[in-house]
Amino acid sequence: MFRFLSSQKTRSFLLTAALVCAAAALIAAPGEAAAGAKEGLTLCFHVIVPSLFPFFVLSTLVVELGLAARLGQGLERWMRPLFRVSGSCAAALVLGFVGGYPVGARTALQLYEQGQCSKTETERLLAFCNNSGPAFILGVVGAGIFEDGRIGLLLYLTHALASLLVGLVFRFYGRGPGSHTSCRPLPIRTVRLSAAFTHAVTGAMQSILNICAFVTFFSVVLRLFTVYGVLTSLADLLGLLGFQPEWARRLIVGLLELSSGVSSLSGAAGLVGRASMAAFMLGWAGLSVHCQVLSYLADSGLSPRTYIAGKLLHGLLAAALTWVLVRLIPMEQPVSHYLTEQIGGLSESDFLAVLSLSVGSALLLALLWMISLLRSKKRVEKSRRFRYTEEKN
Repeated sequence: MFRFLSSQKTRSFLLTAALVCAAAALIAAPGEAAAGAKEGLTLCFHVIVPSLFPFFVLSTLVVELGLAARLGQGLERWMRPLFRVSGSCAAALVLGFVGGYPVGARTALQLYEQGQCSKTETERLLAFCNNSGPAFILGVVGAGIFEDGRIGLLLYLTHALASLLVGLVFRFYGRGPGSHTSCRPLPIRTVRLSAAFTHAVTGAMQSILNICAFVTFFSVVLRLFTVYGVLTSLADLLGLLGFQPEWARRLIVGLLELSSGVSSLSGAAGLVGRASMAAFMLGWAGLSVHCQVLSYLADSGLSPRTYIAGKLLHGLLAAALTWVLVRLIPMEQPVSHYLTEQIGGLSESDFLAVLSLSVGSALLLALLWMISLLRSKKRVEKSRRFRYTEEKN
């Protein structure tokens, strides 16, 4: 059976059949396809563009102006022992936690292209640097879907902890003979601010259009899958493994597209099961996000295997941690009205509100980055003066 499916003729036939079926589905249900595309474009306009664009610009400036390399000199003592990556890789980790998908992966690839981390280090980094941002987990998932800010906070904590655990696991990746686990330190290369800013803005817009294309595509796919009963059939197959049909349907949607998957958990019974499945979906990120990341890796020569394996492990660890913590921490009492009101506003914000929040977060992160850089520079200069004094004496 495997030999039959692996043959070139079989793959070509299956691909042709799939394309013909997709064309027939679009012709038979053009209204549903248009509605799905409209939903995807609405999501892009209200959430994707305002939340990701400022962080894409910031990530490019951090790398091209040499801030990541300089900060990496001070963080080398932490990143190298824990994750076996260079200190510069901390830029991708931090921006991935704050900016959301796929800022971390894009920053990691930029560091690799700048020569700040080796091929093996970048593949390790991709396994755990691409994460969901706090605005989505706290606002949309916590306050919007679960209607409880504490659930959002718990999900973000387990999401972050699971990501770091994945990094610790993948530190052992690339230990085979002849593998290069680190790159030779290179001089810090920088470009002029005007050139870096221009490249950052144009590159960010290209990345945003790339992401919006995948979001819109998968919105159409999910809409057609629902209309033609494909989701129901796949849920029935998972039912053979012991899944309840409704939970199987939610899981399949989450495997394909994150936003639709977590939205399907709204109003379902069983807090432990809902929270655990939401944690898995957030860790796994969905096929839509994976396509966005793989589009960056297409011509890089980097293997996507560690990224896919890392996201799967991330989802499983986050689900397990959430399952344990929800059982240990009492969630019966309602969350403070003030906290719910403040966090819940994120999920209902318009374009300008989300854009203002993202720009403010990006500027705050840039300020903290500059403060850390100055402190790191002072420590380096102090260490050099101390060594000079020692040698002179």
